[in-house]
Amino acid sequence: MSAHIAVERGLHVRDLVEIGMGRTARRAYDLDDVEIVPSRRTRSSAVVSTGWQIDAYRFDLPLVTHPTDAIVSPGTAVAIGELGGLGVLNAEGLWARQANVEEAMFRLVRAAEEHPEDPTALVRVLQELHSAPIRVDLLTEAIRTVRESGVTVAARVSPQHAAELTPDLIAAGVEILVVQGTIISAEHVAREGEPLDLKDFIGRLDVPVIAGGVGDYRTAMHLMRTGAAGVIVGHGYTPGVTSTDRVLGIGVPMATAIIDAAAARRDYLDETGGRYVHVLADGGMTSSGDIAKAIACGADAVMLGAPLAAAAEAPGQGLYWTAAAAHPSLPRSRVAAGPDYEVDLKTLLFGPSADAEGAVNLFGALRRAMAKTGYSDLKEFQRVGLTVRG
Repeated sequence: MSAHIAVERGLHVRDLVEIGMGRTARRAYDLDDVEIVPSRRTRSSAVVSTGWQIDAYRFDLPLVTHPTDAIVSPGTAVAIGELGGLGVLNAEGLWARQANVEEAMFRLVRAAEEHPEDPTALVRVLQELHSAPIRVDLLTEAIRTVRESGVTVAARVSPQHAAELTPDLIAAGVEILVVQGTIISAEHVAREGEPLDLKDFIGRLDVPVIAGGVGDYRTAMHLMRTGAAGVIVGHGYTPGVTSTDRVLGIGVPMATAIIDAAAARRDYLDETGGRYVHVLADGGMTSSGDIAKAIACGADAVMLGAPLAAAAEAPGQGLYWTAAAAHPSLPRSRVAAGPDYEVDLKTLLFGPSADAEGAVNLFGALRRAMAKTGYSDLKEFQRVGLTVRG
């Protein structure tokens, strides 16, 4: 049995349950818990648009890569851009620290082969590789490769290093800046130095900023009020890879988190008289159906990580991790084996596919889901009916 999810404009209904004497918690739902309701109308997928635009930059696919070295090199950022998405380089990753990234990747692969029962061995290798300082010359060269291809250039920095690295990134040609941490707020307070006030920081930049991740309405609204062009929902959760919930005990099921952020977007649009902030869903998506459900819940685009590790072009050579794996004292991601198949990036995104589980032809499937429910573009599809599993 399925119960219909009712989300009325301007009304935030809280489904609270008692978890003990005097303590209640909100019931929340993951993407696996919801399903899309077919409508009375269908259309051909040939007349469906998956395009979207953030600031002055338009993309044919609602795809932004999770900024991990496992799937994004300068070369793959170019390839993804040419296919209609946005590849995001990690400005604090291996391409900014290691002159020979191929050798660094080989060390990871060798550690995986030599220590198949010890996942900490791979994390230790990543921590060692990331202990090298960030070199502006290496970072500039990586960005130059993307810029010279003609695709949109995007790079990610952490809140801790945003103020320090951003001038060099802008000078190198970054067009969209992503300020991303596991959990982010409008003001990042550090032990030393001035706190990062995102509103002031964003206000001084001439490039659009995407910030996140968030998991609730209030934090999403706060980030929107900083002037961010986009807000990331989630922290790249992937079963068997990320461990923020186990390490920090923090997490919000993605369907609820996306819907809450979309409600903040709607209310902020009303508050400002028309300023639209994009919502990007990052995490909990392992199949094309999850992508469709994330858009249906209100996301304007998805940030994909692990599903792209199956691409033959992925620099991780069959391994996947997030940037949190390299934290020097509290890693929150494992280095895990990616999908046990390999396809070229174009096939992964557009097919054709012989896979019946939604792992290949990711965005062809999104177009089909939109067509089967009668919607012609992403904004319309965000209004599709949803049910929640009983």
